[in-house]
Amino acid sequence: MQTLYTCFTREGDITKEEALRTLDKHLDQSRQLFVFLIHFLTEVSRYAEIDSRQRASKHLPTKEDLNVNTKLAGNNVLWQILENSSYIAVTKEIKPELIDTGDWIKKTYSELVETDVYKQYISRPLREKKEEKDILEFIFTDLMLPNDDFISFIEENFVHWDDDCEMINVLMLSLIQKPASGEFQHFVTAEKMKFAKDLLISVIEKEEVCTSYIKGKLQNWDPERTAVLDMILMRMGICEFLFFETIPPKVTINEYIDLAKDYSTPQSGHFVNGILDSIHKDLASQNKLHKISFKKS
Repeated sequence: MQTLYTCFTREGDITKEEALRTLDKHLDQSRQLFVFLIHFLTEVSRYAEIDSRQRASKHLPTKEDLNVNTKLAGNNVLWQILENSSYIAVTKEIKPELIDTGDWIKKTYSELVETDVYKQYISRPLREKKEEKDILEFIFTDLMLPNDDFISFIEENFVHWDDDCEMINVLMLSLIQKPASGEFQHFVTAEKMKFAKDLLISVIEKEEVCTSYIKGKLQNWDPERTAVLDMILMRMGICEFLFFETIPPKVTINEYIDLAKDYSTPQSGHFVNGILDSIHKDLASQNKLHKISFKKS
């Protein structure tokens, strides 16, 4: 959707090669954001060791200074990520440490150690698998994401944050639950990448066909006055109807209703729903839909 918006709002025609390069660029931007947030989360966790060293090196350290708990720095989930060969390779490529985090890592850690969740975590000497995951999830969902100033910092470095935040949130939580399965160099699976490229090219090549279907449903409304993003989403939906036989029409319609609600105008969800539903009914009555059913007979 983002790539098509870029393609359709630029001046002049765009080639398939340019469109595919734009898609790759958008995906790479998302990957950089994902890797940076992982890096930040791991650095907050490992700051326990830095805190311990700094407090122990005071001129007159207290007993408390000499006994800082560093359990978090040895978190099993944390180290499964850090020792993942794919993560090691991608951090060498992207170099997330070059982004100046200022005092954000220290601030987040300082806030963490004051919470009851953290105090309960370090009070238990054993490492329970669920607790190891829960503490990292807590840092991400309860300390990083709710902090408006931190999000502003992210937005300054990653202008596409608003577009990617929901996806990144899902990816981060999934990684924490299954750290060993993380694949960072190939941000999108080959199957999903093929689908994305096929859909992208279909919408570009079949623009006139899709627009003709939409025009027939606008009831004298000029398509030029229709929100650009609404037109893009409807073209994407029509292409899924016609050229992607494994995607059920209901799934297609619901997906584009949600995208319209999230990214376009307040009325777009209802508008896109009405147009796509009507076009779907026409295509079905004309026997132009050839969908594969995987339901058991």
